[in-house]
Amino acid sequence: MAIKKFSILTSACIPLPAENVDTDQIIPARFLKATSREGFGENLFRDWRYDKNNQPVKNFVLNNPEYSGKILVAGKNFGSGSSREHAAWAIFDYGFRVVVSSFFADIFKNNAMNNGLLPVQVSETFLRNIFSEIEKDAATPLQINLEKQETKLLSTGESETFEINTYKKLCFLNGYDDIDFLLSKKDKIVAFEEKRGS
Repeated sequence: MAIKKFSILTSACIPLPAENVDTDQIIPARFLKATSREGFGENLFRDWRYDKNNQPVKNFVLNNPEYSGKILVAGKNFGSGSSREHAAWAIFDYGFRVVVSSFFADIFKNNAMNNGLLPVQVSETFLRNIFSEIEKDAATPLQINLEKQETKLLSTGESETFEINTYKKLCFLNGYDDIDFLLSKKDKIVAFEEKRGS
């Protein structure tokens, strides 16, 4: 899968303050039959977005036209539950490029990074402040600077740094998946093998 280059993203956010959102809530198990990554976005949070009659639930945030953006701001412990990679596929396919939370389940976090979705962990205090600013103004922009590893709330100027695996950071900045990374090292690998064989 080709990963889009990521350096700086400035975007409005979609707030989902619920805590302990698990992968079955992100993408229900009945939608896991497909093997292609495309098309999962239409069923993201399916059982929260639609009622039993398949009608949009008006008070669910993804159905609220007031909110838009490429950043999902979620409550603590996002992505818990099963290890299904489809959860990351669904979030990415819907159009999100970043998920911000105060804590991510490890498997979800790795699946997200492997699929071009950047999980950004912030402190609980900063997360509350982000939610508060979005509540005041749905268009409140958040800036994610991967090079600096910084999350900035532009309405207040408040910022925090975040951690990311050095290898994954390199992949995001260059638009590499694991195979692309190896290919970028092809000349060095060939030179090493030639030297070893001589």
